[in-house]
Amino acid sequence: MRVGFDATPLLGARTGIGRYAQQLLEALADGPDEMVATAFTLRGRGGLTVPPGVKVRSRPLPARGLQEAWARSELPPAEWLTGWLDVFHATNFVLPPLRRARGVVTVHDLAFLRMTETVSAASARYRALVPRSLQRASVVVTPSDAVADQVREAYAPEVPVVAVPHGVGPQWAQAEPPDDTLRARLGLPHEYVLFVGTLEPRKDVGTLLAAHRLLPDAPPLVLVGPPGWGEQVDVSRAVTPGYLDEADLRPVVAGASALVLPSRDEGFGLPVLEAMAAGTPVVASDLPVLREVGRQHATYAAVGDAEAFAAALRAVLDQPGDAAARRAHAARFTWAASAEGHRAAYRLALQRG
Repeated sequence: MRVGFDATPLLGARTGIGRYAQQLLEALADGPDEMVATAFTLRGRGGLTVPPGVKVRSRPLPARGLQEAWARSELPPAEWLTGWLDVFHATNFVLPPLRRARGVVTVHDLAFLRMTETVSAASARYRALVPRSLQRASVVVTPSDAVADQVREAYAPEVPVVAVPHGVGPQWAQAEPPDDTLRARLGLPHEYVLFVGTLEPRKDVGTLLAAHRLLPDAPPLVLVGPPGWGEQVDVSRAVTPGYLDEADLRPVVAGASALVLPSRDEGFGLPVLEAMAAGTPVVASDLPVLREVGRQHATYAAVGDAEAFAAALRAVLDQPGDAAARRAHAARFTWAASAEGHRAAYRLALQRG
């Protein structure tokens, strides 16, 4: 197959969706299909760095303008930018119009629909763009069964909705706690409780801060991630190294006493999986999707309940549990398996031609 791949998420800081696109494209590049990466941006092909063997076909066009056109019409089709394709994979909610190629779209979550007050202005536009994408698609991909069920309930699409989990790279299983040089550069204490994610309302960092205050003897709190949007909480008592690339993030996660993810909603919860791969204990919101990913290897607390999070964190700090079991569970999720699941979705799209 000649597969077009929306690599726009590879531009800029790579948070969850960017890292999904990066790791998936690397795994797909090792397979039998011809991969053609494109980016819907004024930066065009010049801003894209792709794995060996992946072709880049792109033109410098404004993403916002393209999305406005796609919300109203079937122009311009993706093939105008990429050349001919068998399948086009829209990796980030928005499937452009297509001439002859079959379309596959990844819908990561439905926060833009279910939790409208928590999303950015860019994500709010998905309320108009995602229904059009589902109409154009031959197959819809989600990162979890929980999101697949939400998509079916919200939109009842006439095409298959296929759950394909994310993976975790083997480097995470080899991660060691940060050395003295990295600790000094990032201002890390010797022991710490860790959060990883964008500082935005859906992540509910306020609940984590409140829970941490209820445990005065707990290790200091470290918040890793870029600034977000919406009402900002007071993080002055936490260590905030900001966004970290994966090379720095892995040892920071491996060195944490626990990773806490207090999100009000998630599509997959990649920090949970990566922490487990590094052997780090996890406390997470009691959401169906996070139980789907963490199973019995994480400790769960009621969404938005600071006292419940404090109790769960206290329990994990006192008894961290079986690191080997966490690592073994995470090892079941590979990007190679995720790539094969996506290839199966591409083949299904062609069959539905």
